[in-house]
Amino acid sequence: MEDPFFLPLGDDRWLATVHTTGPWDARFQHGGPPSALLARAIEQCSPRQDMLVARITVDILTAIPVGEVLLRSRVLRPGRSVELVEAALWAGDREVARAQAWRVLRTPQEIARRQPAGTTPPLAAEGDPPAGDGTLPAASGWVDGYLSAVEWRFTVGAFGDPGPATAWTRMRHPLVPGEQPSPLQRVLVVADSGNGISSELDLTNWHFINPELTVHLQREAVGEWICLAAQTAIHPGGVGLATSVLSDLDGPIGVGAQSLLIAHR
Repeated sequence: MEDPFFLPLGDDRWLATVHTTGPWDARFQHGGPPSALLARAIEQCSPRQDMLVARITVDILTAIPVGEVLLRSRVLRPGRSVELVEAALWAGDREVARAQAWRVLRTPQEIARRQPAGTTPPLAAEGDPPAGDGTLPAASGWVDGYLSAVEWRFTVGAFGDPGPATAWTRMRHPLVPGEQPSPLQRVLVVADSGNGISSELDLTNWHFINPELTVHLQREAVGEWICLAAQTAIHPGGVGLATSVLSDLDGPIGVGAQSLLIAHR
């Protein structure tokens, strides 16, 4: 698992590789890899082993170039039980993305897990990832990079087909050299793809761009596989909203949401 998404340049500077390239323009990154890089910076900012990231929001302020970027992070609100941590990504003199995450104390192990009466568990993937090489079929106009850097194994729908979709995903490359991706990084690499796999409109004629991604997590992911069970809602006169149930092989781990700009391509 070498040939990473980002190469270190020193002094918190990173070089985005071809694996970060989004499907529509070779100059710009897909939102997943930089979101994971921001998550890594948050994890390494005054790290606390007794805490977990419960919510992370990534604001994509402008198109993120495939090239050199600079990371900055800080603790905005320190605390014994909850902390707010921020990381920012810069390209040249321009801030291109920012993430804020709430870290909270881990739940005591002696608390028994139970399902409250009258509630229904969230819909999530069932079973194991299906067989296959996990490679998406080539399509006219797509730019390769990120799409081939992740395995995609669909159990519902297919990339480019309209409607809800469920896909098991796995990173083919590490985020940075010499490190196994953390559970949070594995989630953030793919959580930004919920709107992409559950599109309701023709990808060749419409943009459905998300300026933000918010992920709520109830526990850490286990293992390499992350599943997205995603759907997109579009209403005339409103804005698009893509929502995803995130799971691993043990069951649901959280939910993701993306507000969408809907516009003609």
